Amino acid sequence: MATGQSAIRIQSRLDPLYDVFREALITISQQLAQLIVRDGEGATKFITICVKGGKNTLECKRVAKAIAHSPLVKTAFFASDPNLGRILAAVGYAGIDDLNSSKVQLWLDDVWVAKDGGRHPDYQEEHGQAVMKQAEITVTVDLGRGDTMGTVWTCDLSHEYVSINADYRS
Repeated sequence: MATGQSAIRIQSRLDPLYDVFREALITISQQLAQLIVRDGEGATKFITICVKGGKNTLECKRVAKAIAHSPLVKTAFFASDPNLGRILAAVGYAGIDDLNSSKVQLWLDDVWVAKDGGRHPDYQEEHGQAVMKQAEITVTVDLGRGDTMGTVWTCDLSHEYVSINADYRS
């Protein structure tokens, strides 16, 4: 990406401009990545999947990707269906062998929907459904295993997506 045309020279990580450049590069890279998701074929919703409380970043990303890539979860988002079972099942099949499901917490935006691996006793489906009807949703999962986190962006899976790809021929 560097053309060498700038008069700015960052010689090492100790250079005061290094952190400024690094943060600007991360910000623009995240914006571009989010634009790709938002421009998904037939996408109607932008979803942030944030997994925290993992032993390491890899397992957080693994769980986030299992949720983000699940066709059942993505279609539930399209239908504005707060189907906790689909999301929790994706957590379960992410491949974390020693995961203690009784420590897993789940939020849709600020609505606490699953507590200690099961439905939160105060959760009311209409609150979850109100979140799911939004164009932008954040799903937060706490694995209760550590201090790391990972974030993945995804979109829903709509009728239009199926139509576009059913008509597409390579």
